Amino acid sequence: MELAERAAVGIDNARRYTSQHAAALVLQRSLLPQHLPEQSAVDVAYRYLPADSRVGVGGDWFDVIPLSGARVGLTVGDVVGHGVHAAATMGRLRATVRTLALLDLDPAELLTRLDDLVAQDSDSHAEGGPIDEALGVTCLYAIYDPVSSRCVWASAGHPPPIVADASGSVALSALAPGPPLGLGGLPYENVELNLSSGSVVAFFTDGVVEDRRTDIDIGIDRLAQVLTWQRCPLEELCDRALSDMPPGPQADDATLLLVRTRRLGADHVADLELPPEPTMVAHARTLTERQLAIWGLSELSFTASLVVSELVTNGIRYATGPVMLRLIRDRCLLCEVSDNAHTAPHLRRARRDDEGGRGLFLVAQVSQRWGTRYTSSGKTIWAELAIP
Repeated sequence: MELAERAAVGIDNARRYTSQHAAALVLQRSLLPQHLPEQSAVDVAYRYLPADSRVGVGGDWFDVIPLSGARVGLTVGDVVGHGVHAAATMGRLRATVRTLALLDLDPAELLTRLDDLVAQDSDSHAEGGPIDEALGVTCLYAIYDPVSSRCVWASAGHPPPIVADASGSVALSALAPGPPLGLGGLPYENVELNLSSGSVVAFFTDGVVEDRRTDIDIGIDRLAQVLTWQRCPLEELCDRALSDMPPGPQADDATLLLVRTRRLGADHVADLELPPEPTMVAHARTLTERQLAIWGLSELSFTASLVVSELVTNGIRYATGPVMLRLIRDRCLLCEVSDNAHTAPHLRRARRDDEGGRGLFLVAQVSQRWGTRYTSSGKTIWAELAIP
């Protein structure tokens, strides 16, 4: 009788463990991107290998986030621990990173805000509650700009990326990681790097380069060696990288995100510096119409001229220096106006007797998306127009 009871308890525990593991795996995979959006800025390939079933799934995540100005945000992170709680924490942090990224924050500022949120959550768990799984999470966030070929990244305790340039030279980034999320201490810092078109950048979690039998330095050297084949297709590079992992059960999730950079040619970008004079609005409209005719987008002339007119007028009215107009022909038409003012315009509902206040409303109505991002010298207001 006692033997039967023990057997029943063992079977019940096994069923519970199997159910929890399956739920965690489904949860994690449902929260990870299933289809990454196509980008003009980068080509992407990735692999995600969950930990062995005897250990459970962990909290690795990655994401590719389209940003304004044809830029792209790239992130990879690793939650401490395994199971349902780790997978749920991963989903929460990934969603938070995506939300903050869409505010056009630079990497160091994004990680600072994410760190504050994790610290606040951990404080709420401190008094008798469960331990917050987000405490001690590592995360790396990068922004790549295909117009300037400039990449900026920052790390919260996460291994720095490995870069293989177009010539085949491979180097570990000079990024000095800041503290993991929620632990406080040193501030996060941005590292800037100009990437030649065709460079391959490897973002990874420690499960790719470290296990019980392999030191992390050896694993990083092994991954760097794979990247010397950077002219190979990214899918093949992913397979090569993970085939070098030692056989047998893995104690941790392994996530690898490979990115090959592209550069938008000069024939896809038009820049114009305008003095802060009201007469320059007409000049900006003329330039826009002329450039769209060159690009074969004359159908967009009226709409684009309207958007440019409103944004340039706004810049000239409130800025104290020159206004920069940029047009980018990408998967859509991008109109950007930059000035030295740090105050952002706000969409509002104009009353019938108001003489102004309708410009941004018109921009919002005729564009796919619009927004504001801040720079060290001021701000940029941008709008995206669909190409017929």
